[in-house]
Amino acid sequence: MFVQQETRKSASPSAFAEELFRRLPRADQRRWAQTYLQALLVTPGKKTMRRLAASVSDSPTASQALHQFVNASPWLWSEVREDLVWQVNRYARPKAWTIAPVVLPKRGTKSCGVHRRFAPELGRSVSCQLAIGAFLSTGVGEVPVDWSLHLPGAWLDDPVLRRRARIPEAATARSVAAGVLSLADHLVARSPHRPLPVVADISGHGDPGELLHGLSARGREFVVAVPPGLPLVPDGPPRGPRWSESTPALPAERLLRAQGKAAARGGRSGSAWVRLAVERNMDPRPCRLFVDPRPGPGKPRTGQLWITNLIHRPTEELLGLVRAQAATADTLHSLAADFGLYDFEGRSYPGWHHHMTLVSAAFAYHSLTADLAPSAALRSA
Repeated sequence: MFVQQETRKSASPSAFAEELFRRLPRADQRRWAQTYLQALLVTPGKKTMRRLAASVSDSPTASQALHQFVNASPWLWSEVREDLVWQVNRYARPKAWTIAPVVLPKRGTKSCGVHRRFAPELGRSVSCQLAIGAFLSTGVGEVPVDWSLHLPGAWLDDPVLRRRARIPEAATARSVAAGVLSLADHLVARSPHRPLPVVADISGHGDPGELLHGLSARGREFVVAVPPGLPLVPDGPPRGPRWSESTPALPAERLLRAQGKAAARGGRSGSAWVRLAVERNMDPRPCRLFVDPRPGPGKPRTGQLWITNLIHRPTEELLGLVRAQAATADTLHSLAADFGLYDFEGRSYPGWHHHMTLVSAAFAYHSLTADLAPSAALRSA
């Protein structure tokens, strides 16, 4: 699971930061990145710029300098995230990429991407930003390594809002599913190893059919949560009777109930062979539909339905991937309580991405070197 226990124990915040921020072009950027990382590790409570600066510096201008570094300094968060993926792989071998929507409650209307939406996990409508987080599922938990900020049409189509928030022209995705696919593409490009299964649950925030279509078109391995009414085509196992052009699509829950009973009578575990209705002319491979028997917050009492193209994996292994995705909730709670996930002070698109990158780096250091307390924070001039 870990590369070397000795390497893990020898890590320090400064050494971790030196490798992680090595591609920042200026020495002052690298210094403030390290300072911000260490401040996130040692500052209790809310992570305002003033509190972060006070934790690591006696200088009266440190708060302003940190704010400038996060909100205005021109550095590429994509390069830091690429190196973060590499760092996580040094310490632990991931088994999957887990991707989940994250509601970030916000006051006011000025924060980039803020809008009002119903949050199933909260059970109410809130004013928020909607982020999409990508996590490496490792033996020490789910480690965030990449983020996308969902921008509703009002933010994408208004040139004044785009200019004010410094939203780049490349930011065009209009759906949560498109944001998930973009993150999966980034992970493929940045991973030092072969692509891993994408495990995603976008229930209540996006269209799982669009997500499944995109993952299949890319040839990705996936385990994706689906609603009971998702249309699926009943299929047979690879060596059994197969679907035909005339086979009608049926709701996922109905298919699982029918095939599950037949499987139980034959002494097999309850799952269903299916084909995605959108893939009739694209992908000849069958999929498996199965259920996580544990009901969770906002989930049906009978459990969440999932579909996968990992058809030869044991059910217990698939359920292990599902539970890794559910464990992102614990990571998000820790990110909010201990690392300032909700505490970004700024309104710009680049500033938000800078902050989320630094929060992820602090969490990764803490998680991957849990037996090593942060060293004394550097005093910044």
